[in-house]
Amino acid sequence: MELLSFALLLLILLCVLLGMGLWIPMSLAVVGYIAMMAVHPQPGLFLASSMWESTGSWTLAALPMFVWMGEILFRTKLSEELFNGLSPWVRWLPGRLLHVNILACGIFGSVSGSSAATCATVSKIALPELRRRGYDEGVAIGSLATAGTLGIMIPPSIIMVVYAVAAEVSIVRVFIAGMIPGILVMVLFSAYIAIWAMLNPDKQPAKEPALSFREKMRASAQLIPCTILIIAVIGTMFIGWATATEAAAFGVLGSLILAAVTRTLTWQSFKESLMGATRLSCMIMFILAGAAFLTKAMALTGIPSALAAGVEALNLGPLGIIAILTVVYLILGTALDGVSMIVLTTSIVVPMVQTAGFDLVWFGIFIVLLVEIAEITPPLGFNLFVMQTMTGKEQTEIAWASLPFFLMLVLTVVLITLFPVTLVTGLPEWLLAR
Repeated sequence: MELLSFALLLLILLCVLLGMGLWIPMSLAVVGYIAMMAVHPQPGLFLASSMWESTGSWTLAALPMFVWMGEILFRTKLSEELFNGLSPWVRWLPGRLLHVNILACGIFGSVSGSSAATCATVSKIALPELRRRGYDEGVAIGSLATAGTLGIMIPPSIIMVVYAVAAEVSIVRVFIAGMIPGILVMVLFSAYIAIWAMLNPDKQPAKEPALSFREKMRASAQLIPCTILIIAVIGTMFIGWATATEAAAFGVLGSLILAAVTRTLTWQSFKESLMGATRLSCMIMFILAGAAFLTKAMALTGIPSALAAGVEALNLGPLGIIAILTVVYLILGTALDGVSMIVLTTSIVVPMVQTAGFDLVWFGIFIVLLVEIAEITPPLGFNLFVMQTMTGKEQTEIAWASLPFFLMLVLTVVLITLFPVTLVTGLPEWLLAR
């Protein structure tokens, strides 16, 4: 009981520090330092060692590479090529070009790893085009805001790398585990668009002239460079030819070549991509360093074990624990970004889910889905801010437009909880066992 009271005091202190505007990594380090003082006379030694260990990991070297790859592609014509290459193939579906939003975000997300970058880049091309052709603006905005979250679900994903490092699980396993849920989310989004289009035929623009197979193939030729890059990055990891770090390096090289071929690689864009990747990587690593010290402090105080034992004593059952964690993460998502949510809670939550018998790879996908939901949850949903900037509309209006797709994400959380092996853990076990 004393440990639980101490944990509550630490939580209150953390909330106060964050409320005062202190940086998240500094807040984590301060709370960790105070917790460490209770069990060790020289907490500063642990502060230095844990921060060095957390940022000096070879596994973590994949993070800045994936970030840089996304920054380079953000400055290419990839989103325009995706829209032009995919649009001829979806005209027969109810909702027609609205499905391009989903497919383009899924493909761009697979090479960028960032939700905000995916949302902004695809929206910049798709939204004006959909408006010009007379598509319903509400569904267009909602689909782009939520499909942008595919950037953190379909590997390679920055959030997945952060979780794998924080929870000490295989990055490749987490990447593979995210494939089926990512595709499932895309299918559910497209299914909603098709159903909405059939129920609202009056809100659809007139059909465009049909294209021949040769014309479709000619338009789709623009997708070849991106397809090659996806295969090079993801395929080499999945078949064991490269580690996540090596695949990330291949991805940077491929994106530089792609930018050069499309003539979007200038000295200025190169510098901007490098500086953007440096800033984001440093921010994430700073947060990870503060979280690593807090994690070590929590372990030495015994708080995570006490909390796990306390939860177990409540006899909630595995589904009860997952339900509580879902509510907690949704609340956190209204105030914190995805990286902060993961590093802030991993040291406390991982012992709980292990005690409840959940696979940590499955739990990583579960958290990523909740982070996706957080990206479109007011008042701090990052994708809502992105769409607000792109459209000039109020955040409330964008949130309402995103609500049906929000519910599709919730449905995905339910499905992976009911069928964890089929939808999440089965694929990495099958692929890596071969």
